[in-house]
Amino acid sequence: MILRTLEDTRTLAKRLVQRLPHGAVLLLTGPLGAGKTTLVQHLAAALGFRGRVTSPTYTLIHEYPTPEGLLVHIDAYRLPDLEDLFALGLEDYLGEARLIAVEWGQPKAFPESLEVRLEPTPAGRRVRLVPHGARYQGFAL
Repeated sequence: MILRTLEDTRTLAKRLVQRLPHGAVLLLTGPLGAGKTTLVQHLAAALGFRGRVTSPTYTLIHEYPTPEGLLVHIDAYRLPDLEDLFALGLEDYLGEARLIAVEWGQPKAFPESLEVRLEPTPAGRRVRLVPHGARYQGFAL
């Protein structure tokens, strides 16, 4: 799938929110500027959040309460060790949040997750969904 416009990104976010189970973990991967934070902004809107969504680059975690439950936005770029994620209290969110979106997330830290690979191309952003673990096998939009 290629995202050519912000409307395409909005549509992708709506489809993900409609199909993902409660407590889903999305790993958002791709180079700087690939659209990871933009996708989280649209995920928040699709869940009914009406405030401002920003990258948690320095705070590492942002929480967004939505009518459907808590959206947890994590930026793992500056975390050199997987244990650092759990030291931040990540385990408290697992199973409680409606959706956890992890920029720069790694499957070895989240073996049950759906990776959303964003790859810039001349035509737009190519999106590939890569399931990790049994919960996401066969996931399709």
